[in-house]
Amino acid sequence: MTGPKVIGLDLSLTCTGVASAEWTDRIRPKNLTGHPRLAHLVDQVETFIGGADLVVIEGPSFGGGVKHRHEDLAGLRVMVRHACWRRGLPYALVPPSCRALYAAGKGNASKPDVLAAVADRYGMQLQGPSRYDEADAYALVAMGLHWLGRPLAAVPDHNATGLTGCQWPTPTELPEGAHS
Repeated sequence: MTGPKVIGLDLSLTCTGVASAEWTDRIRPKNLTGHPRLAHLVDQVETFIGGADLVVIEGPSFGGGVKHRHEDLAGLRVMVRHACWRRGLPYALVPPSCRALYAAGKGNASKPDVLAAVADRYGMQLQGPSRYDEADAYALVAMGLHWLGRPLAAVPDHNATGLTGCQWPTPTELPEGAHS
């Protein structure tokens, strides 16, 4: 694929999904906890985001219960945003409901629904629960490219309304030629 390099990050303390338009991957922190786990995750994320024109990061879920508001996960989000900032990489923040709406047409779509929608629309062959994070990351890439004016596939207008609830960088923060 030619055009802007967009990286999607579905940050998690147990299995972070990472994607570009051409691939998906995941980062697992092994048996680490606390600061060593955060350091490992951020170090690994940094290996993927180099040279990106836009990094699209899934934001927190405020309706999902206490486990989703864990301070280590909040810290990971801040550390990854800071890593982007240090490298001069523009980033977007996407609420989970916007990602689900864009991918599957419902803001409360389940992980299996998002996985199926991503597989159907983009031809991804992702299987099993351990791949949900990768499907979410791929949906974030698709959203970033759509926002840049280069959608990966046709998306129903209703789904595309998910783009409006996100925090996108200003055009001046993007590399020249990234936004059409």
